[in-house]
This record gives sequence, C-alpha cells and structure tokens, in this order.
Amino acid sequence: MKAVADTVRLEPNPTNQCFGCGGANAGGMKLTFEQDNVNRRIMGRFVLGERYQGGGGFAHGGIIALLLDEAMGKVCRFRDVRAVTAELTVEYLKPVKVENEIVVEGRESEMQGRNLFMTGEIRNESGDVLARGKGRFVVISRK
Repeated sequence: MKAVADTVRLEPNPTNQCFGCGGANAGGMKLTFEQDNVNRRIMGRFVLGERYQGGGGFAHGGIIALLLDEAMGKVCRFRDVRAVTAELTVEYLKPVKVENEIVVEGRESEMQGRNLFMTGEIRNESGDVLARGKGRFVVISRK
C-alpha cells in the first residue's frame, strides 16, 4: 500500500495559463497552496501586495473572490476529478489589508451527483474571518 503524505505543496504548474494558480501566465498571481490530506482541506498563506488593492490599502473584491474560488476549486483533488465553478457567493465581512499575511482555506461540504459544494474562508493573522465563500462546482471529468 502506497503511503500518502499528510500535506502536499501545490506549486503553480509551469504550463498552466490560469491567472490564479498557473505558472505560465506572466501577469498571473502564481498562487501556491498546501493540500492537507488529514483534514481534507486546501490552505494558502499570502501577502497580496499593493498590486491587488482596490483602494486604501485593501484588497480588490474580485481578488478576494478569486482567492476563495482557487482554494475551493482545488478541493476537487480529494475526489480525483476535474470540476468547474458553477456558482460562487462571497460574504465580505471585513477589509483585507494587502500588506498583511492572510490565510485562505477551502473545504468540501457536500456532494450531490456531479455537484460538489465547497466552503472557503479568508482569515487574518489573528484568526479573524475577513471573507467567507460558498461554491458549487460541477464535475466534468475524472483525472
């Protein structure tokens, strides 16, 4: 029986053009995540920087949505499937400062047929929840 590591580092794929997690997009974010196989969650730690601000030193709302979508989308790895975002809702609870480290986390909450339902959170270094997301992802193929 093959042992599975407790955590796996998910580096940007050098041939993927995805703006969020791809390595081949020169203007992309090149996000790196960790796959926590014990707790079946995806986590990332980031300092966004001023490039991704909407104004006043706070992250643009679209970037917050992107971070949640990326983390929740990667949760599909636990089911060994490829899925696309069908619905995404975001609750913006508190401003996300671009100069501070944030933690982004995604988890599966339920599966119904081809629909995977995910939840995500963005927290600051103190653990305060800054944004919360829910997503429905539709399985398009097995990996």
